[in-house]
Amino acid sequence: MLLRIFTEPQQGASYETLLRVAKATEDLGFNAFFRSDHYLKMGDVSGLPGPTDSWVTLGALARETSRIRLGTLVTAATFRLPGPLAISVAQVDDMSGGRIDFGFGTGWFEAEHTAYGIPFPGLRERFDRFEEQLEIVTGLWRTPVGETYSFDGEYYRLAESPALPKPAQAGGPPVIIGGGGPKRTPRLAARFAQEYNTPFMGLDDVKAAYGRVRAACDEAGRTEPMVYSAAQVVCCGRDEAEIKRRAEAIGRDVAELRENGLAGTPAEVVDRIGEFGALGSERMYLQVLDLDDLDHLELLAAEVLPKV
Repeated sequence: MLLRIFTEPQQGASYETLLRVAKATEDLGFNAFFRSDHYLKMGDVSGLPGPTDSWVTLGALARETSRIRLGTLVTAATFRLPGPLAISVAQVDDMSGGRIDFGFGTGWFEAEHTAYGIPFPGLRERFDRFEEQLEIVTGLWRTPVGETYSFDGEYYRLAESPALPKPAQAGGPPVIIGGGGPKRTPRLAARFAQEYNTPFMGLDDVKAAYGRVRAACDEAGRTEPMVYSAAQVVCCGRDEAEIKRRAEAIGRDVAELRENGLAGTPAEVVDRIGEFGALGSERMYLQVLDLDDLDHLELLAAEVLPKV
């Protein structure tokens, strides 16, 4: 089981804070540093100093780290046109030496679109645009150097694009698609993704979602293995007092976190991760919400990471 650190910078984090967490992630032996792609805070937090752009951040971290993989859970298709997005991600992949994983989704948080003047179509149209964007982004990356790429869809049209620059990873960064959608999500994951992620879902729902994606892969005749992963909030402490302190720091209840996340002593967290592993999870994204608590990462690295 690979453990990846997953952050939510829109809740209040400067680039310097993210840099400290990313360097700790690398130094402590975790597999990857991921961040969300949001432009507006959620809930009763200050959100100061304000949002940071995911791909600007990852481009900088690509030059400040050397081993960990970097990525988004997940880039919103509503935020960027597919051609420029393919260029940005390819450039950051090159800047990192081929360490990018590309989490990609439809976008869902209407308030952030309203706040920053970003169009927010209905769900069906968002999925239609998302599918076209998946075709375009992966098509641009996979077009051989010296050839051109064209696409004629309902929402996007590209004519004889040089399809440059190329990512460092041949064919492009691995694509991560997630969510619990019962029909289109499994089909799109089977067609385009190297990894399928279940965000903040209970074990029964994870089992069902993995089953739908496996069935979609079989129906599509897919032979490439799919990586299955899960994201869960983490709140680990050496004793009950430390667990409670960490839960209070992120505005959560310990009992609720034990039910709906990875919470408790290191042994409890290890056991809970094992339950996801039994369903087929190969990677766990540990959502760390208090980015000033680097001791939390040190505890996870010392007492959880070696045991999973």
